[in-house]
Amino acid sequence: MKNMFLLLLCGTTLLACNSGSDTAKDKPEYTLADDTPALDTDSTTGADVTAQSHQPQIDTDVNKIGTTPTGGAVAAGAKLIEGSDCTSCHRQDMKLVGPAYAAVAEKYEATDANVSMLAKKVINGGKGNWGEIPMTPHPNLSEKDSEAMVRYILSLK
Repeated sequence: MKNMFLLLLCGTTLLACNSGSDTAKDKPEYTLADDTPALDTDSTTGADVTAQSHQPQIDTDVNKIGTTPTGGAVAAGAKLIEGSDCTSCHRQDMKLVGPAYAAVAEKYEATDANVSMLAKKVINGGKGNWGEIPMTPHPNLSEKDSEAMVRYILSLK
């Protein structure tokens, strides 16, 4: 009787464990916006991507914050600006708290000396060149990154 009970318990456990794999085949097929079926797995990683078509879309239009990557080294500067707090005070073509990037590009020629000088102002902060409102210092920004950002801004001329 004891052996029969263990056999029945093992059989039930195996059946319960096995039933989970069958439910994956019974998953509803999702379709994308254009009525093409969504794949259950990513062919490159094998990850489940069925629900991906139901995820909210993140707006990545960089024009809304005033940066437009144009390629190469300049794009690196645009990307750094996009990920920083610069856009809380600056826009590409419009004065906000600080000057528009285009106005900075008009005022300063894209020379190595100007890039270095402006990169230091970004890191240390500054006041007086564009009015009485000081620019917040960014001491955690590396000189290399600051120079890439300035090169992007000066490319907007």
